[in-house]
Amino acid sequence: MIEEKQQEIIGEFSLFSDWMQKYEYIIELGKDLPLIAEAYKTEDNLIKGCQSRVWLHGAMNNEGKLMFTADSDAIITKGLVALMVRVLSDEKPEDIAQANLHFIQEIGLHEHLSPTRSNGLASMIKQMKMYGLALSGSSNK
Repeated sequence: MIEEKQQEIIGEFSLFSDWMQKYEYIIELGKDLPLIAEAYKTEDNLIKGCQSRVWLHGAMNNEGKLMFTADSDAIITKGLVALMVRVLSDEKPEDIAQANLHFIQEIGLHEHLSPTRSNGLASMIKQMKMYGLALSGSSNK
């Protein structure tokens, strides 16, 4: 569930006392990101509004859940997209479209990102929710 994953992340981030440690953790998360297949690294899958290049692909699995893969050419951004993939991947499209992603505020991410990174994160979220919206109903065959 999206809520449980958010609570897990809030707990993990509370273990770090300063933002340098949190940034290092975000970078580590990027190393575990389910990487997008080269075939999906196209203009269509580039997230608009990100300063660095971020590719995102969503596809339905056999259980009617939306699975995301992604990649970025910037290490912090790769970590940010990894966080979003962790929270929203393997969920029903309807749940993704309606998700209240409060963990971003609770871990203090917005205050510690540059305005361009913050905009990029907002663009990632918007794109993932658009996938959810577009595929809502397709899981109820």
